[in-house]
Amino acid sequence: MVEPEERPSVAGQRLGAPESMGISTLEPGQRPPTMPPGRQVSIRVQMLDDTQEVFEVSQRASGKVLFDLVCAHLNLIEGDYFGLEYQDQRKMIVWLDLLKPIFKQIRRPKNTILRFVVKFFPPDHTQLLEELTRYLFALQIKHDLACGRLTCNESSAALLVSHIVQSEIGDFDEVQCKQHLLNNKYIPEQDTLMDKIIEYHRKHIGQTPAESDYQLLEIARRLEMYGVRLYPAKDREGTKLSLAVAHSGVLVFQGHTKINAFNWSKVRKLSFKRKRFLIKLRPDLNQSNCQDTLEFMMGSRDCCKVFWKICVEYHAFFRLFEEPKPKPKPVLFTRGSSFRFSGRTQRQVIDYVKDSEFKKVPFERSPQHSESPSAGQVMVNGQKQSLNLGQSPDGRQPSPLTSPLLTDTGFVRTDDEDEVRRKRFPTDKAYFIAKELLTTERTYLKDLEVITVSFQKSVGKDEALPDSLRNLIFANFEPVYKFHETFLKDVEQRLAQWEGRSNAHIKGDYQRIGDVMLKNIQGLKLLTANFQKHSEALLELERMCRSSRKLEGLCRDFELQKVCYLPLNIFFLRPLHRLMHYKQILERLCKHYPPTHDDFRDSRAALADVSEMVVQLHGTLIKMENFQKLLELKKDLTGIDNLALPGREFIRLGCLSKLSGKGLQQRMFFLFNDVLMYTSRGLTASNQFKVHGQLPLYGMTIRESEDEWGVPHSFTLFGQRQSVVVAASSASEMEKWVEDIKMAIELADKCNGPSAEILSSSFTDSKSPEESSADQESEDDLSASRTSLERQTPHRGNTTVHVCWHRNTSVSMVDFSVALENQLSGNLLRKFKNSNGWQKLWVVFTNFSLFFYKTHQDEYPLASLPLLGYSITIPSESENIHKDYVFKLHFKSHVYYFRSESEYTFERWMEVIRSATCSSSHIRSLSRKEPHVY
Repeated sequence: MVEPEERPSVAGQRLGAPESMGISTLEPGQRPPTMPPGRQVSIRVQMLDDTQEVFEVSQRASGKVLFDLVCAHLNLIEGDYFGLEYQDQRKMIVWLDLLKPIFKQIRRPKNTILRFVVKFFPPDHTQLLEELTRYLFALQIKHDLACGRLTCNESSAALLVSHIVQSEIGDFDEVQCKQHLLNNKYIPEQDTLMDKIIEYHRKHIGQTPAESDYQLLEIARRLEMYGVRLYPAKDREGTKLSLAVAHSGVLVFQGHTKINAFNWSKVRKLSFKRKRFLIKLRPDLNQSNCQDTLEFMMGSRDCCKVFWKICVEYHAFFRLFEEPKPKPKPVLFTRGSSFRFSGRTQRQVIDYVKDSEFKKVPFERSPQHSESPSAGQVMVNGQKQSLNLGQSPDGRQPSPLTSPLLTDTGFVRTDDEDEVRRKRFPTDKAYFIAKELLTTERTYLKDLEVITVSFQKSVGKDEALPDSLRNLIFANFEPVYKFHETFLKDVEQRLAQWEGRSNAHIKGDYQRIGDVMLKNIQGLKLLTANFQKHSEALLELERMCRSSRKLEGLCRDFELQKVCYLPLNIFFLRPLHRLMHYKQILERLCKHYPPTHDDFRDSRAALADVSEMVVQLHGTLIKMENFQKLLELKKDLTGIDNLALPGREFIRLGCLSKLSGKGLQQRMFFLFNDVLMYTSRGLTASNQFKVHGQLPLYGMTIRESEDEWGVPHSFTLFGQRQSVVVAASSASEMEKWVEDIKMAIELADKCNGPSAEILSSSFTDSKSPEESSADQESEDDLSASRTSLERQTPHRGNTTVHVCWHRNTSVSMVDFSVALENQLSGNLLRKFKNSNGWQKLWVVFTNFSLFFYKTHQDEYPLASLPLLGYSITIPSESENIHKDYVFKLHFKSHVYYFRSESEYTFERWMEVIRSATCSSSHIRSLSRKEPHVY
């Protein structure tokens, strides 16, 4: 027999897989297991692209050794969705058992070809987090179409093929498309559907291969035969049927039509006895004469056992939280099969990929090899790529788990620079308070420039911006910007005098800041009318964007610029937030000074003036923060048009697992004062969350239900027309959700019930779990798939909502407000876990994130680090960080150390970062707002 030529598979070529072993499904930091001793034997594996690869394994090796080698060869992280199948000596197609030695399963390995195929088909392809995984799934769909296993109507078949062709040859060219279809057979009836395929392909212009794979899976998952492998059987009457297993349970088919489904929640036990396959059901309290045990006859005992095994594995993979533990071996005799599921469950796979996201090997679909990388470029899987700071090696925006992507290049390592400063500069706490005023004022002035300089340059001169709105924005921001330019110069001059860097003869007269604050706060009071106009400008800008598509596009494009490092509408609230900063700084100053201090009187007078302004504008700030958050969430959500309803207030957002017929599925929940929405994350170009359901809070009750469902940290929400069971990631997360939902229910019940808008859109997902798991394909669904890429919005993969999704946590409106009001900036020294030196960076904390700059003069940040989910601690002795004022940030395997210059700045950084990592309760929100909150 001729051995196949050893060459990289098409999947490897297309995705730039290196020839050496890459990332497998093993735990972080591990390599494939050591090969057991013994004679090496060659085993051939056929990949999903029909190429064959040869792997050398020991005669004693288990199935897992071979499987890990295949996954490593493909750089496949989500390998647990796949398996190796082969034809045994009984001519039956069976799965390779990962726990058993290969040569106890395969009698003649030289004459056997194993096939690497998809084993577990998830109900929602968005649960596949890697592009490589989705590509391999697309190859599986392509294979199932070609062999006739995946059946569908002509329209669906033509649309599926058109996406395959778009992925393979790119944008439509009639001659090329026809020739490609003549040379490649994708479906049995392809010739009769040629014109329809070409018509669909014509509409996919601009669609990338990744987007084509996404659309292919989106259409395929709605088909009744998606992921179905039929096992012939008969019922008690001898009627020919077929059995199959899916994520939701056991299915019964007659031909290619599903006639029954037994959801996992209804199944008590699956077993087999000789040729009989038995399904024992849980008793149905609503039906007195229901059958307890269903019996199906299969071709042989071996057929029964093969189907029973895959049912056990499907149930474990989709329903369990972790791999089941092996049963202890009996001493005397065995009863029944010892077979068990081996590998990670779907939940473990998803968690692992999220935790290991920084270890992904980047790839390009069309590799271009080069001899050697030049400056500013890196070799990734043999490809030369440019790499900008703040950008991942594959050119995408950094993931919430991989930022900051700062390197040692271009940074000066400074170990003793701060020691020199401590000896040379003042050590009084008042000096460091004044220095905080200076550093945050520099950041504030840069934030004002986003509106007065950058936004005006990009959007202000376009005719799409009406003159009235142009004047409203810039006529009210420019006076504030000019005032703070002068204010900053005053503060810089005073700090220079305080530090002894000027020609001042009487140094003591300048060791104060209260007089500078008092003078400028009094000048700031004259701009109160401008502050009030800022909120009016934000409202008017939103109104004009709704009526002008061009203006909306201009603002959207501006938000993609590096200088706009936060959502645009947050910059409109910066002047109001800055007043809160001044108040906090002056409160610390007055607390530090004794009443007899020369600077105490001016500091207290300045505090009284700024407190008066804060009280005057407090109501406006609360309303505008809520409005800004509704606008921001509107960009993250799809499937709802009326999010910013009058009177609606945001309370909390975050991850919960929703229990349905498909098992526990991660969902993003959004709690408002009138409704609770739940969504799923899409993997389209816009990366938005799709709204699946809205639960009105009026009349809702809530009950803890961990004992009832056997799911940790679960509770049930009973609405007037729908009930939902959800589970939090921890006891503390559950406590926050239950507390806030109860508060929101009380407030909703005090009002006059749900609004008409809520009632009209509340029950979009009110189907039963069984109905939800059996979605039928429809022309409307297919049409939606075709047009979903026509109006793309910018990629939104690093917003707070996405960070909560990645880190399985939640935040409240109070958290958002605190994170915006507790802004801090200044120089810090940073060190990675395994590096030796420290890097000096200008760091800005705001909006739950640290933003890193080389100096405070930089126009935009080099990278960012979202802090949600992180813990802040002090390094232990074992970590050998022998420096003062060091704090440690860590999230699972991510560790960063930061050094500050003084005890005061160390305590301030600890304080503000804790405000972002420790969620607040609703009690704080009640104390923060007016007596009647909602």
